[in-house]
Amino acid sequence: MAHKAGVVGGSRLLTIHDPEIELSKDRARPLGITALMILFVIGTIASLISAVSLTFPGSFLEPIWHVNPQAREAFTRLGGWAIVLMSSVCAACLCAAIGLWRKRNWGYWLALGMLGVNMAGSAVNVISGTELRAIVGIPIVLFLLGYLVRPQIRKQFH
Repeated sequence: MAHKAGVVGGSRLLTIHDPEIELSKDRARPLGITALMILFVIGTIASLISAVSLTFPGSFLEPIWHVNPQAREAFTRLGGWAIVLMSSVCAACLCAAIGLWRKRNWGYWLALGMLGVNMAGSAVNVISGTELRAIVGIPIVLFLLGYLVRPQIRKQFH
């Protein structure tokens, strides 16, 4: 049981039970949650760079598309909607990172949802033959989803 105590001249004035102190001790952030939060921060940065690059084609960011030229082509076909899409992904990744960091219920569900959408997209890309490399992401996302739904991890969120 966690207590706060006031001390004057070596004697205790008051001892009170503080559930917030106890709660914070019981809810130390697991390393896996921190790692997942970092992945969402990386997703925030990557999608922001993509959105800016799409907004200003031919800018100094253009070389990033050498990593995945098919994505650049697909985004070009989407036109302005690609900027909206990547801006939305950026905002969602940022919110998920914040929610995971703060151990909020909404952050947990947002992270689960985004990972589920990511897995579904990877599966569609692999099955349709659009992006066969996406198969690498499927077991990774399954592992992350499996980690998040473990009861001891789920109870971290409030």
